[in-house]
Amino acid sequence: MNQPATLSIIGCGKVGQTLGRLWHDQHVIEIQDILNRSTASATNAIAFIGAGRVANNCADLHPADIFLIAAPDDQISACCAALANADCLSTNSIVFHCSGALPATILQAASARGAAIASIHPIRSFAVPKKIIHDFAGTYCGIEGDQRALDVLTPLFTAIGAQLVAIKSEEKILYHAAAVFASNYLVTLLDTAVQTYGQAGIPQGVALKMMASLVRETTENVLEVGPKKALTGPIARGDVATVLNQYRAVSKWSRRYGALYKQLGKLTSQLVRHSKKTRDN
Repeated sequence: MNQPATLSIIGCGKVGQTLGRLWHDQHVIEIQDILNRSTASATNAIAFIGAGRVANNCADLHPADIFLIAAPDDQISACCAALANADCLSTNSIVFHCSGALPATILQAASARGAAIASIHPIRSFAVPKKIIHDFAGTYCGIEGDQRALDVLTPLFTAIGAQLVAIKSEEKILYHAAAVFASNYLVTLLDTAVQTYGQAGIPQGVALKMMASLVRETTENVLEVGPKKALTGPIARGDVATVLNQYRAVSKWSRRYGALYKQLGKLTSQLVRHSKKTRDN
């Protein structure tokens, strides 16, 4: 029977702890060293995972089959350089990170030592690891990097229920920007709606309740039938007068929100035209 691969984690925060715990519970990998900024945080990570050994620094790391650098984005390169200088990498080693914005090539220091590198980014929030370990299955992950690394990492992620999607390494930043549009900027857009309701005299608490079913139904429709078929409203039905009146009213109150309304109106008009063109064809 083959021995499971060994894994050491550098920067074992919520992402590292979640993945480490899932792999440990599934018995698909052997957790080896955990290196954090402090012994206390490494000890806490080990307690959550249920396995591992505290490493005090990179020089204290043992050679491992796989190294996960789960540190914040602005620290990944430096952590990789320290790992590369620790003399525990070989041509058989695999080093990967889970950043959504950075490509695998940020791990060039490890690649220069002969290691295969990759990036696998789970598309979800890791705010509560205790919850995620119970519902991680089905999580989509964007993957890119060296094929040798992906060949080893793919079965490890599929073993915990991940759905892997290959992305273009050179367009990694656009992949992450798409997630920002879908999540962060959606929040900003909904805040704009709340502020606009407020200008009409509706308190935030009431506005949020008024928006609830509209937001949920719109989101569900987009996810079920796609943006083109889900679109409703004045632009979709060609009510130009209403759109112009709304734009003027919003602009009179707030130039910033007026400019946003105008830009979104242009993009929505393009969506409608594209949708009609698709139907006609």
